[in-house]
Amino acid sequence: MTTFGTLLQIVFDLAGWRDYFVMVGGGSAALTGLVFVAMTLHLEDIVHHPVHRHRARTILTGLTAVFLRCGLVLMGGQGRQAIAIEIIGVLVVVEVILYRSLVEAIRTNDRGVFVRGVGSFATLVVEQIGALILFAGPTWGLYIVAVGMLSSFVFMVTGAWLLLVGVESSQAPQETSA
Repeated sequence: MTTFGTLLQIVFDLAGWRDYFVMVGGGSAALTGLVFVAMTLHLEDIVHHPVHRHRARTILTGLTAVFLRCGLVLMGGQGRQAIAIEIIGVLVVVEVILYRSLVEAIRTNDRGVFVRGVGSFATLVVEQIGALILFAGPTWGLYIVAVGMLSSFVFMVTGAWLLLVGVESSQAPQETSA
């Protein structure tokens, strides 16, 4: 007869997470490439506008960091504590970049930038909480990591869309006057 503890061990086995991290890591790598190309096509507009620059910086950082975290989790021979430390370490770097970028972008008085920045920070903190739980022992902390990671995708993908729309809308007046 199976005990509850044995059942939990089967359900929350770290190896069972391989497909999730392969899918999310691959998806983030693909999105990073697409966003990078789109940004390259509008580089001058992005460089000269603080909100566009903030969005570009944080989207590329966020997507790259998801790829890195997935890659680190997939490295063989690691225990849950090593994985948790790696996740937290990458997240701290992302939070510093997001904070510094947000401080610059907030000066434009764009309330949406502030609200989205707080939301992005919240997803990173959720992920860190999951990593701390994983570090403490229960592998179900990975579910919380996953929720934070997938939630951050909402901010990154919508941020990429807002960036492209913002760049195009700032170009529209220039094209009509020419």
